[in-house]
Amino acid sequence: MKKLVLFTFVAMLTMSLEAQIQTPAPSPSSVLKQTVGLTEVTVEYSRPSMKGRTIFGDLVPYDAIWRTGANMNTKITFSDDVKVEGKDLKAGTYAIYTRPNEAVWEVIFYTDTENGGLPAEWDASKVAATVKVEVYPIPMPIETFTITIDDLYNDGGTLGLMWEKTYVGVKFVVPTVAKATASIDKTMSGSEISVNDYFAAAQYYYQEGMNIGKAKEWIDKAVSMNDQAFWMLRLQSLIYAKVGDTKGAIEAAKKSMVLAQEAGNMDYVKMNKDSLKEWEGQ
Repeated sequence: MKKLVLFTFVAMLTMSLEAQIQTPAPSPSSVLKQTVGLTEVTVEYSRPSMKGRTIFGDLVPYDAIWRTGANMNTKITFSDDVKVEGKDLKAGTYAIYTRPNEAVWEVIFYTDTENGGLPAEWDASKVAATVKVEVYPIPMPIETFTITIDDLYNDGGTLGLMWEKTYVGVKFVVPTVAKATASIDKTMSGSEISVNDYFAAAQYYYQEGMNIGKAKEWIDKAVSMNDQAFWMLRLQSLIYAKVGDTKGAIEAAKKSMVLAQEAGNMDYVKMNKDSLKEWEGQ
């Protein structure tokens, strides 16, 4: 009995000592979060480094499925249904697997996300989408495997994979127009519409090239509720110019410029000056 107690004590002491030791992970974990339009995109992955090794075609063989990182499988989560290189992908979390080659990579979105790297047995029924993307050479080496979400615009972006001297980008589209217009329609049909609601709706319609007459109606309402906001007057000038009311655009731009000057916002001062130079010369 004494031996059992002593053994248990030693084992617990050993575990306690081990728990106190901290060393850096060879492939540290990383979480990337990005709002794209109105969609949340999250990537969770581990980041191996080159450490003097040849990566693609050697450490990562060509024409073989790669975990796309290190340790547990890399995961990506979309809060909405999206299109990836033109293919539908439902909202949810997917493991990202790739099949690298010299000129083209296959990028695979796999529904089983709890694998220590590759699945023990590959199941084709769990492949939600497979896309092919072109390889682009990078002039300088990227030491540590890096995933990015770049080339952002309201309706999408690019999921980038970079390592060694290789870059591949997977373009995806998010449902911003549907979500934004639904939000605008719901708000504008209500009884309590704020000045910021009118401004945001007008700005979105203007930026997306939608019903410009409606955008003018909303920005006029916003400015009538707050005629001291230089950023609202700036948008009003742009919308007026878009509908062909140059006189109204010049008047709004001059008001915006004066208020921006008083607020010390030289960016808006310059933008208004540039627009006035263009419109007054017409």
